Amino acid sequence: MKDLKRLFRFALPHRQYFILAFVFCVVETVFELIIPMIMADILDVGVVNHDVNYILRQGALMIFCALLSLITGLLFAKNSAKATTAFGAELRKAEFRKIQEYSFANLDHFETSSLITRLTSDVTVMQNAITGGMRPFIRGPLMLVLGLGLAICINAKLALVFAVAAPVLGFILFQIVRRIAPMYGKLQKAVDLVNVIVQENLNAIRVVKAFVRGDYEEAKFDEVNTNLMTTSEKTFHTAVLNMPSFQLTMYSAIIMILWFGAQLIFVQEMQVGELTGFLSYVLQIMNSLMMISNVFLMLTRSLASARRIIAVFDEPLDLINQESTLKVEHGTIDFEHVSFKYNVDAEEYALADINLHIKEGQTIGIIGGTGSAKSTLVQLIPRLYDVTEGCLKVGGHDVREYDLEHLRDAVGIVLQKNVLFSGTIRENLLWGNKNVSEEEINWACQTACVDEFLTHFPNGLETDLGQGGVNVSGGQKQRLCIARTLLKHPKIIIFDDSTSAVDTATEAKIRQGLSELKDLTKIIIAQRVTSVMHADQIVILEDGKVHAIGNHETLLASDPIYQEIYYSQQKGGKNNG
Repeated sequence: MKDLKRLFRFALPHRQYFILAFVFCVVETVFELIIPMIMADILDVGVVNHDVNYILRQGALMIFCALLSLITGLLFAKNSAKATTAFGAELRKAEFRKIQEYSFANLDHFETSSLITRLTSDVTVMQNAITGGMRPFIRGPLMLVLGLGLAICINAKLALVFAVAAPVLGFILFQIVRRIAPMYGKLQKAVDLVNVIVQENLNAIRVVKAFVRGDYEEAKFDEVNTNLMTTSEKTFHTAVLNMPSFQLTMYSAIIMILWFGAQLIFVQEMQVGELTGFLSYVLQIMNSLMMISNVFLMLTRSLASARRIIAVFDEPLDLINQESTLKVEHGTIDFEHVSFKYNVDAEEYALADINLHIKEGQTIGIIGGTGSAKSTLVQLIPRLYDVTEGCLKVGGHDVREYDLEHLRDAVGIVLQKNVLFSGTIRENLLWGNKNVSEEEINWACQTACVDEFLTHFPNGLETDLGQGGVNVSGGQKQRLCIARTLLKHPKIIIFDDSTSAVDTATEAKIRQGLSELKDLTKIIIAQRVTSVMHADQIVILEDGKVHAIGNHETLLASDPIYQEIYYSQQKGGKNNG
């Protein structure tokens, strides 16, 4: 219940709707409870005394109460709808904001599909719990207390039947809730698994079709979909036992009431109108008990979703942002005995004892074999991950002394996996910096060689790229990402193998354009030696350690790893090396 209390604080900004819904629901319930009393008077006074005027007056009063109950019920529905949708919006917004604060290490703790489910399906479960639970949560106890009280006022002896029925109903509800509580958690995990398969399939749909693996993917989806169906069947099979169990108990109670009530009428201790009114209250009590039991079931399901949402909020942030006005003044970078591992419990470091000093305006090339931690090294600079040991300085200050926003504004990174967003080319270019002029856009496009293919599109910068940039090739996508990063005007720019899909001639033009930016520190990760051979310094990484540092000529003359990489990319490897 603590989890639910924590989440319901997101309803506080819109508490006026909850208050109005509560008031209207109470008023509606009171008018509904008055109607059986009026009906009993019509039978016992109006019908017995053949008083038509009394019957008409009381009948008009019943219609008036019914109309007021209808109006207040509609007002309740309107305000409860506003309350629940506002609550859901606030909860999703807070959850999304928390995810934006996650570092890469935090994101590694969750499946992407699971986070999507927690933002959508789990929040919807919470909304449905309020939408479907608010009315019975208010009406149930109120109708139970008032109905039981009025039933006792009519005939206390007959009301003793509830003393037998209530414990039976409580025991049934306890057994159902006890069994169903863990099932709801499994149900949401089954939804996660379905989302994982769907996401993977849609992201890799071209690969699936290229390898003709549609049948295999269908089989995988069928497996998780069947698992979801089976889990849902087991869960709701148990949940629906609630209704017939309660009905059996309460209808048994009604039969007992009719039997004992008839005996009381026979001995003239009760009138027919009183028994009719008593039965009306019995039905309302029965409905209230069913509503209360359904509230418990909805709370049980919402608890499972609440725990999953709370897990997002309770995830300890791997990166603590230092609120600071300190700005990156220049692009110097200093790695001082830096070591890093992705998990604090890991036995080995991904990077070990890195000592590296990069001056402002230098061009640094980084090469190495697959898995040598090249990308990991550069991701430490904008604090996508935090160093485990040692000190990393940018602009002469430890990166942890900067506000994350200031630091990442000063460090532009073109990631290995290029990402474009739905929208036009202009919107994607302005994504990193919306306050640039047309001249700056043209400059960035020329430097990144975007202008070479931009003229092929009739709409130019206003060309719609489609979802994820499906309307451009891999090389064009890389150039657009480079132009987008240049428009940030960073002090440091990192290219993480981001020209791999660009031909060598275009790459040379981009390199020439970047060389004119004298104050910009450039770090280039590449597989091709030709991409880094013109760099001021080349860093060779091997198994997360710096193997060698030097320029092209020095390394080619002295370093066996560099020689192997260089000659293997030339005319035939060993035979021409």
